[in-house]
Amino acid sequence: MRTGILVCLVLSVLSVELNMERHQEEVMSKLRESKWASFILEFAEVELGSGGALTELVEAINQLIDQLEEELDDINHAYSRRTDEHNRDVTRYEQEIQDADRDIFNGEDFIDNVLIPQKQRFQDALAQLKTNIEENRRILDQETVNRKKQHEQFLSNIAEINEAIGAVDESLGLLSQITNPSLVQFKRVQSNLGRIQTSFQNHSSFAPIIKALLELATEQNFADQGSVQQLVKIFNELRVQFVDTLNQETADESAAESKFGERVAQLEKEFAEFQRAVLIKNSEIAANEQKLGETIVYVGQRKDDRATLQAQLQAENDNYAAETDLYNRTVAEYNKEIEISKQALGLLTQPSFEQYVKSKVGI
Repeated sequence: MRTGILVCLVLSVLSVELNMERHQEEVMSKLRESKWASFILEFAEVELGSGGALTELVEAINQLIDQLEEELDDINHAYSRRTDEHNRDVTRYEQEIQDADRDIFNGEDFIDNVLIPQKQRFQDALAQLKTNIEENRRILDQETVNRKKQHEQFLSNIAEINEAIGAVDESLGLLSQITNPSLVQFKRVQSNLGRIQTSFQNHSSFAPIIKALLELATEQNFADQGSVQQLVKIFNELRVQFVDTLNQETADESAAESKFGERVAQLEKEFAEFQRAVLIKNSEIAANEQKLGETIVYVGQRKDDRATLQAQLQAENDNYAAETDLYNRTVAEYNKEIEISKQALGLLTQPSFEQYVKSKVGI
């Protein structure tokens, strides 16, 4: 019975050793998939096969793991700093793009809703001023023509009145020659009055009155001195009326000339005001056009700025994405090497590994 128990114990130990050996072979086979781990195992086998120890190798692997982890920490810190820098750049670019969008919107709004309507108002006002100037000049020309016609009419009226007064004076002169009527005087007076009537009848608005008086005078035989005196009285009264009319015409002409002068002064003042308004409006239009041009250029510059910022933001995102991909692959590679190194280290520090290697090399 003891023999049976002993046999069972031996078989059990052999089974455990076989399982451990099989496990080590699986671990080693997996580790050999890595060039680095394969190198470690081959180096260990050579070292043990030549009768050496694995102490220095284990220490070197420990140092390597520490170095890899330290480098990985540096990589993580560098990537963290790069991420912070990226986030700051993205925030700055996005803010500057928003600023450009706002400037473009405000500039275009200023152009569409302020400058262009203002320019149209200025142009309409300038067109109205030019119309006012043309109308002002037309009125001045028309009133100047009318004043000229009035003055010519005045001169004509004065000439007629003077002509009428001259006819009356000539008639009075003839009538004054009659003292003691004689046939010779009678004939001479009638002849002169007839001449005056003939020469005057178609040249004055007073012709009908003078004609009637002259006819009355030529019909008289001047035998009656009372009739002569009556004619003289009538001619004198008529002369007074002509002189009064002459004075009134002269006064009316003076008043018309004064009124015309005042009207010309008023029109010239309005013309000067219109011209000043035109100068001001032209300067306003020039300032508007300058501001419009400057705003259009500014909006164009801000659009260029926005396009540049958008390109820079896209480039930053692309670069960061590429750096993130490189970082992820690098971190994965480091983690893989660290894990493999730790697995290799764990295998090397197991007592059974040294026995396994020695058994493989026949030591």
